[in-house]
Amino acid sequence: MNMINIACVIDDDEIYTFAVKRIIAHAKFAEKTLFFHNGQVALDFFAEYIRQTDMLPDVILLDINMPVLDGWQFMDEFAKLVPHIDKKIIVYIVSSSIAEEDYSKAKSIESVSDFIVKPITVEKLHLILEQINAD
Repeated sequence: MNMINIACVIDDDEIYTFAVKRIIAHAKFAEKTLFFHNGQVALDFFAEYIRQTDMLPDVILLDINMPVLDGWQFMDEFAKLVPHIDKKIIVYIVSSSIAEEDYSKAKSIESVSDFIVKPITVEKLHLILEQINAD
């Protein structure tokens, strides 16, 4: 199974991001991982590097509940950038929410590939890699 080049984690929980960094490494999921503590910081990064696709991630692991710009607001703004990005970026919502409305909302967003309930595991990352490598 081939690793992706760049993963991106957008999550404000420092303990979770510490753990997911180790899980990503253990799963041999990505060569490099970008971490952003809210959606606005991530959007600023995407806007800055919109023409430098080698700097942009292949996969985004996006939390819903964050300060400043939450996951849903991030997706609204990210959708405006997607037509200007010459790279396919796969988005997974990764949340502790088990609310049916969050799951349904995620499924209704075209650029969201799936909804993963935290905690993320090596097995879940391997499933993502299998999906990516199958495409």
